[in-house]
Amino acid sequence: MRWWLGIAVTLAVLIGWQRATTWMTANRVTGWAFFPPPLDAARTMRELWFSGPPWRLFLTDRALADLLPSLVRLFTGWGAACAAGVALGVALGRSPVLRQYVDPLLQLGRAIPPPMLISVFIALFQFGTQMQLATIVFGVVWPVLLNSTEGARSVDQQFLDSATVFGLSRTQRVTRVILPAAAPKIAAGLRLSLSLALVLMVISEMVGSTDGIGRHLLVSQRRFELPEMWAGILLLGILGIVLNLGFLAVERRVLAWHRRSRHLN
Repeated sequence: MRWWLGIAVTLAVLIGWQRATTWMTANRVTGWAFFPPPLDAARTMRELWFSGPPWRLFLTDRALADLLPSLVRLFTGWGAACAAGVALGVALGRSPVLRQYVDPLLQLGRAIPPPMLISVFIALFQFGTQMQLATIVFGVVWPVLLNSTEGARSVDQQFLDSATVFGLSRTQRVTRVILPAAAPKIAAGLRLSLSLALVLMVISEMVGSTDGIGRHLLVSQRRFELPEMWAGILLLGILGIVLNLGFLAVERRVLAWHRRSRHLN
């Protein structure tokens, strides 16, 4: 029921947007050109990226030039940040002394907006993929790191005592006890970081990039190609929904044991 209500609200907003822009166009309201009808944006999106041959999943050459580089940057930066965030977060969560020493540095780093460091990354890596990946990794790593730290810190001591009784090694305690117990909180950080990675991917591509969705948005905006700009915005929204649904599907399968244990309790 909630899913259908969400669909109904979305359709109501789109229909209202369509009717409002149609009325503004007919009455020549000032500024109407900056808000084209959503059907025009959808039609432009299809023509630009999804009007290719069926054997290529309807992807056009433009889609291969824009979508593939963006997705590669997105998943590469997100994957690197997740690996580093989980590893460092588990170490901090299980070491109160280490966490006490580095906590001020972590709080300082998480408070810095990642776009503000783009000029620093340009100075370090120049324009290109390395700068874009550095921007994504720096902004994405914090929710993964903090959630992993909290998850590892809150592991029930009884689990660790049982691992000691059974003679598990340090590596086995991490892989068989700490990571499974912290997995729900780690998954929450991963899901939040995925949405953030999409935003930072676009921002990084709008600075010194020759391809990607962010570059398309920047060029369309500068040329006042408003339907193309809104088509890119619509594409990003759809991509965000697809990524979120895909992550939720994987999370449900991986953490099925956690849901069953909650129902039993």
